[in-house]
Amino acid sequence: MNTLNNLDLQNKIVLLRVDYNVPVDETGKVADTARITETIPTVNYLREHGAKIVLMAHFGRPKGQVVETMRFTPIVETISQVLGVQVLYTPELISPIVKSAITAMSAGEVMLLENIRFYPGEETNDPVFAKQLASLGEVYVNDAFGAAHRAHASTAGVAQYLPHAAGLLMQREVEELSKVLNTPEHPVIAIIGGAKISTKLALIKNLLPKVDKLLLGGALANTMMLAQGYDVKKSLVEPDLINTVKSLISDKIMLPSDVVWDKQDRILDIGPNTVQAYTQALSGAKTIIWNGPMGMFEQPEFAAGTLGMAKAVVASGAYSVLGGGETVSAVHQAGLADKVSFISTGGGAMLEFLEGKQLPGIICLN
Repeated sequence: MNTLNNLDLQNKIVLLRVDYNVPVDETGKVADTARITETIPTVNYLREHGAKIVLMAHFGRPKGQVVETMRFTPIVETISQVLGVQVLYTPELISPIVKSAITAMSAGEVMLLENIRFYPGEETNDPVFAKQLASLGEVYVNDAFGAAHRAHASTAGVAQYLPHAAGLLMQREVEELSKVLNTPEHPVIAIIGGAKISTKLALIKNLLPKVDKLLLGGALANTMMLAQGYDVKKSLVEPDLINTVKSLISDKIMLPSDVVWDKQDRILDIGPNTVQAYTQALSGAKTIIWNGPMGMFEQPEFAAGTLGMAKAVVASGAYSVLGGGETVSAVHQAGLADKVSFISTGGGAMLEFLEGKQLPGIICLN
């Protein structure tokens, strides 16, 4: 994978793909600036090396049409504050006005283009659109790991037409995830949670041969427990996957030994005995991979399992890598985010990477 030190950046117009698809509150203000903060090292590197930086990003799902509420207008000031540089903004993408504004930029200046998903050619990875984007710059850098699993014009297509490299965030994501997947220090323990086992089957299949233990929680564990003959009552299950799940049963997999029920006879968290058993399993780990909560942790009465696992991961002293929006939220909720070794910025991208898939946004940087 090409890295930034492979590029000549002085006075070059760099098209920098970032993931600024940030959550906003009801007033339109940015609720969490983490995705912007993560790009600071790359932006600073490019500025220090004399580049003119043109940011490309998407916001929401406008589906190839201009949606006024999905413009970057309300959040440009926040982006400027977080990056520590006044970010120029153009409410267009492909036009002579944009081209002349980019040409007029000085080294070290930063400009944000309008929401790239306003254009239908983005998500279809239309080569004509990718060429139009490429014509705006001289170098392409992808720092949007969170969108690396998408074969879109701005994440994969542009790289065919310009000298290209991974940004510092993209580079670190690939290095960290490659390390825990391919050359981890054993014992390796994976914690997999979430709602549906169908969304994590490929992950479980890819990790099972590589890990020493796999701890399951969340509603996805219900299907596995049902396959082993447990009465899960009215809990969420995927009955059509019973036979598939039976074929995965292994002494490496640990399932909840007790659970927390709601009034409707549904399992919504792992129980205290399970937290204790899982904590014990983690105590000797050297590497921990965590994706997915242990229950409906958004509700305080069903949060003990997930928060207990967050504490156990940190207490283990193991090298810990985690990702997925809910997992990250839970670790922040526990006040332990700064004690985790690495938090991935990609939910779906991290999942696909750990499933062993080739990600379009990474392949194109080779």
